[in-house]
Amino acid sequence: MGRHTGETGIVLLFERITPDGLLLRDSFARAGCDCPAFVMEEDGFLPDGLRSVYGFFQGDFKSADGIPGKPVFFNEVVVPKLWGICAGDGEYGSLYYLHEEKGRIHYRKPASKLLVEAVDWYGRDGVVRLRDHYNRYGAIYARTMYNGKGTPIYKTWISPAGREIVVENYVTGDILLNDGELVKIFRTKMAFTLYFLERAGFGESRVFYNSLSVPFFISNRRRTKAKGDILVWQEQAGSEIPANMQMILNGEAVHTAGILVQRKSVYEKLLALGAGEDKIRKLGFIYRFKKENGHKSNALICTRTDQIEQCRELIEALPQMQFHIAALTEMSPTLLGLGKYENGNVYPNIREEALNGLFELCDYYLDINHWKEMGSAVEAAFLHNHLIVAFRETVHNRDYVANAHCYPKEDTKRMIFDLKSCMADAELLERHLTLQRREAMTEDAKAYRRLLIYRK
Repeated sequence: MGRHTGETGIVLLFERITPDGLLLRDSFARAGCDCPAFVMEEDGFLPDGLRSVYGFFQGDFKSADGIPGKPVFFNEVVVPKLWGICAGDGEYGSLYYLHEEKGRIHYRKPASKLLVEAVDWYGRDGVVRLRDHYNRYGAIYARTMYNGKGTPIYKTWISPAGREIVVENYVTGDILLNDGELVKIFRTKMAFTLYFLERAGFGESRVFYNSLSVPFFISNRRRTKAKGDILVWQEQAGSEIPANMQMILNGEAVHTAGILVQRKSVYEKLLALGAGEDKIRKLGFIYRFKKENGHKSNALICTRTDQIEQCRELIEALPQMQFHIAALTEMSPTLLGLGKYENGNVYPNIREEALNGLFELCDYYLDINHWKEMGSAVEAAFLHNHLIVAFRETVHNRDYVANAHCYPKEDTKRMIFDLKSCMADAELLERHLTLQRREAMTEDAKAYRRLLIYRK
């Protein structure tokens, strides 16, 4: 268990795991800042460098004796004699006895790997009564009990040695903690987390949090007299400034000194809503780019539909560019027909490995498909240093697309001209890539090190 004072005097506290929360944690690490990071919602597959508030009290499963040290595969679940296990063909597997389903296996995503995240055990009436929660080390780290209607009533968190450490009552909201020789009872998760901060050695640390919900109130209730906590805003901006954020802006928050906003569009929206430039600051992420742009004329399009804006026109106008069009499913005759062009390449039913290869191959990404984005393709293109261009009618993720690279569909000729210019001039291409990274608020280590002294 131990105390985690860290070297920076900063602790990151997240209410739940989010991609931007992980990016913030990684950005601090890439800047060489030793900031302990904790999440209030438990997850048995937390990445290295991130622990849960519950996990702090449970102990270290990674180095414990008798723990497998790797996730449990579906057929490794221990079941009674004569029971069978079926892998299933979707999001879960089944436990059965004489053709009767006796339980269900929930897989960690992607489910195709068949790694166990939880196992439900049914009563004789076919209703779930117990759920075993598995972690990345193959141990059962928690159990949830259910009533006769299948409603969860309490959950216990277990140490590597099998001792009950935390019991959370979902009916009353109480949390019972066995902390060494002490038995502590907390009426709310907020009170439990406040105790954790003191117990872990963060009583005088500055808390960086990314939610105006429970973490905001935790900051307000801390015992420290210092006012150095920071709200790191990673959500979208609505039609008005949230009331709790307005408290910070007005200087009424007890311990929160300032607000950092991690997306340019949100920062601009908050300014438009009346947040003063002296009250909020921009802070992007330190990205780990997967490759440099190779200045090759290969463009990638990832799509879930055959409705790709101006695609045929672009292929015909840019014979010097190879277009690679990928889909996770079968393709319609319309899409397959694009493969008849010498510079048209289509990939129906593409697999993950082949798609990763296309991201490595290509140096341009055309976000011109209608309907939904295929996974997080635009972000992946950004991390592969593709020059990303889009139409205003099709753009899926403006965070990674520079304003100058987003065209109205009526201005396809300008898009074609700009792509031709970049293919012909490597220095121009690099200037556009620099603009793209700047508008995505790409940071360096200095920006994060300055946070060690930033208060407002």
